[in-house]
Amino acid sequence: MATTAQTGSPATKTPLRPGQISGLGIAAVIVTVVLWASAFVGIRAVGPSFSPGPLTLGRLAVAAVALGLVVLPKFRAASLPRGREWWPILAYGVMWFGGYNVALNAAEHLLDAGTAALLINVNPILVAVMAGIILKEGFPRWLIIGSLVAFSGVAVIALGSGQRSPADVAGVLLCLLAAALAAVSVIVQKPVLRKLPAAQATWFGILVGTLCCLPFSGQLVTELQAAPLPATLGLVYLGVFPTAIAFTTWAYALSLIDAGRLAATTYLVPGTTILISWLLLGEIPTIWGLVGGVICLAGVALTRRGSGSRSGSRPRKASKQSSVSGTPPEPGA
Repeated sequence: MATTAQTGSPATKTPLRPGQISGLGIAAVIVTVVLWASAFVGIRAVGPSFSPGPLTLGRLAVAAVALGLVVLPKFRAASLPRGREWWPILAYGVMWFGGYNVALNAAEHLLDAGTAALLINVNPILVAVMAGIILKEGFPRWLIIGSLVAFSGVAVIALGSGQRSPADVAGVLLCLLAAALAAVSVIVQKPVLRKLPAAQATWFGILVGTLCCLPFSGQLVTELQAAPLPATLGLVYLGVFPTAIAFTTWAYALSLIDAGRLAATTYLVPGTTILISWLLLGEIPTIWGLVGGVICLAGVALTRRGSGSRSGSRPRKASKQSSVSGTPPEPGA
């Protein structure tokens, strides 16, 4: 997929070679992976103080305010979606920002972190399959090979996680539900990013998810009154960083990169989570975790092989409207 460099004014942009990703695109992927990994640590830290639904509502409400401060000053009514253009936004707002977060929060009350990481990371494979069929991205050999290698790394990490009790069946089903909702949402969101800047598309989705979770308002108020200050600050962190910032950088990267290839980078999240837990919570990673993290890195590297020749077989025209603000390149003929 050809894109334009995401720096400078429109007059100074130079086209990227097929399969090449801009520096801002790479930075967006790194920020997303690190912040989403930190979310697993944050959810585990505040879990005793907040139930799944209220935690989701509080996190989304904070994210809506934080991202709104960025979006609203640049907002123009002319850029609002119209008619049927709202349907995909409503869909990923309900499924990803609402349903996914509630399901994941509930699952982490029932499963150990390793099992949850393994099950959630069914998501990239689902994305790759749906992107190949629905978005016509095809099934590149190295994407499939790399995804399987990275998934095996997640499995190794799960094997090394504390398995002090058997996984609850309900928790397994909740994790699989969360993975499916996230995968479908990625496919639904991809076309939206051809028309809306990443921050705006993310903010609309967060607002939809927040509205869906309003029935938890009373419970959230009660739990906030009882929660210790560190738990409340943790909730604010989850809203600002893994939600407002990370979902925006994800949307920006998704506007530049094929959905299947971008989803494969999330295999780095479990290994990154182990590292953050080690640094912040003093949880020393096992040899299984270290080996699994290396395998995940190798798998993601494999997904990038052959991307130039693949993208080159389907050239696209570079957009003249792409900018640092996150407006994605329009699809070419």
